[in-house]
Amino acid sequence: MRKDRQRNNGKPEEFIGENIMELDEVVRIGAHAMIKLALEAEIKAYMDERQEELFEDGRQIFTRNGYHNERKITVGAGVVPVRVPRSRNRLGEDEHFISRLVPPFMRRSLKIEEAIPLLYLRGLSTGDFIPCLEKLFGKGVSGLSPANICRLKSVWKKEYTAWRKRGLSKKEYVYIWVDGIHMNVSQSDGNLSTLVVIGALENGKKELIAVEGGYRESSESWRALLRDLLERGLRCPRLFIGDGALGFWKAAMEVYPKAKWQRCWVHKTANVLDKLPKSVQAQAKIMIHDIYLAPIKADALKAYDKFMSFCDGRYSKAADCLEKDKKHLFTFYDFPSAHWKHIRTTNVIESPFATVRLRTAKTRGQGTNVTVLLMVYKLLEQASQRWQRLNGRHLLVKVANEVKFADGLELKAAA
Repeated sequence: MRKDRQRNNGKPEEFIGENIMELDEVVRIGAHAMIKLALEAEIKAYMDERQEELFEDGRQIFTRNGYHNERKITVGAGVVPVRVPRSRNRLGEDEHFISRLVPPFMRRSLKIEEAIPLLYLRGLSTGDFIPCLEKLFGKGVSGLSPANICRLKSVWKKEYTAWRKRGLSKKEYVYIWVDGIHMNVSQSDGNLSTLVVIGALENGKKELIAVEGGYRESSESWRALLRDLLERGLRCPRLFIGDGALGFWKAAMEVYPKAKWQRCWVHKTANVLDKLPKSVQAQAKIMIHDIYLAPIKADALKAYDKFMSFCDGRYSKAADCLEKDKKHLFTFYDFPSAHWKHIRTTNVIESPFATVRLRTAKTRGQGTNVTVLLMVYKLLEQASQRWQRLNGRHLLVKVANEVKFADGLELKAAA
C-alpha cells in the first residue's frame, strides 16, 4: 500500500489510469469556460450601461437576444467553440453589442496572428506551417491550410504595399517618435535598419505611421522617408522625439523645419554612461535622472551644471556627449507635464520593439530585408491594438493649436 501511494504521489485513485485526461485538454476546457464567463460579463456590462434607456411605457430599449452561431476560435490552449451573446435594439438602430474579446469574424487569437509572420520570417515552407502551429496550439488550427497560408502571405504583401501608399492628409499627429532599429538578418550588408515612425493623434491614440528599410545614420534615408510622408499629406507635428545619433535630424530640418525637437533621454543616458568608468556609472546615472526628472526647467539646468562640474577635468568625453545635445534635451518642458513621460524618450517605439528584437534574435542566416519589413509591420500592427493612449490627452488639442506651455503648465494669454 505504501509503495502504491508513493507511486501515485498521493492522488485519488480515480485520477490514475488510462482514462486520465491530458493536461492540454484540461487547459482547453478551462479556456472555454473562462471565455464564456468573460463574454457574459462583457454583455452584462454593456446592458447595465443602457438599463436606464427606456420607452415611455417603461420597457427596455436594449435587451438580450440569445447568441450568434457557434464559432471555433484557435487560441493558445487549442481550438475552442465560442458562442458570442447578442443584444437587440428595439428602436431598430444599428447600435448593438459587439464583443471586444471576440470581435466579428475573428477565427484566431492575436497570439496565432503574431506567430504566422514569425514563421514566415524563419523561412518555413508552406507545408511546414500547419505542423508548426499544431505543435504550438494543438490539433485542428482553425482556418489554416497550405492554400490559406499562401493567400495570407499574398494578402500581407498587398496590405503592406497599400499601407505604404495611404493618404495622411486627414491625420493630425501632435507628437512623432522616430528610430532606426538594427535587425539580425543575414541577407543584408549588416548596416541596414528598419526605420520606424509612430505618431500620437489629438485624441491620444498612437498609430504606426511608417516602417521602411534604410540606414539609421543616413540623412538621405530619412529624407526619402519624410518626403514620401509629406507628399502623402503628413502635416508638421509639434514635436519630433528621437535619438541624437540618427541621421533623421538633418532631414527633418529640411522637410519639416517648423517642428521642435526632443532628444531621447534613455539613449543619451546610455551614451554618456558608456564614456565613464564603471566605478562612477551608478552615481552618474542618479545625477542624470535628477536632470530630466526635475519638476521645472530651472532645476533641471542646475542639475545639469552639477553633472558637468562632476565631469570637469576628469570625464571630458562624457561631458561633451551630454553638452552637444543640450539645446534639444529640455524641449519637453515647453509641453504639458502630463505628456512628459511620453515625450522625454523613444520608449513608445522601444517597448513594442523589445518583443520584435527578442523574437528575431535567432534568425541570423535566414530571412531577407523584405520579409523583415513585412514581419515588423505585421507584428507592430498587431501590437498597436493594445497600445494605450497618452496621459492628459485632453491637452493634445491645445498643443496642436499651438497653445504655449512653460514648465508643463499652460501660459494664460494676457488680458
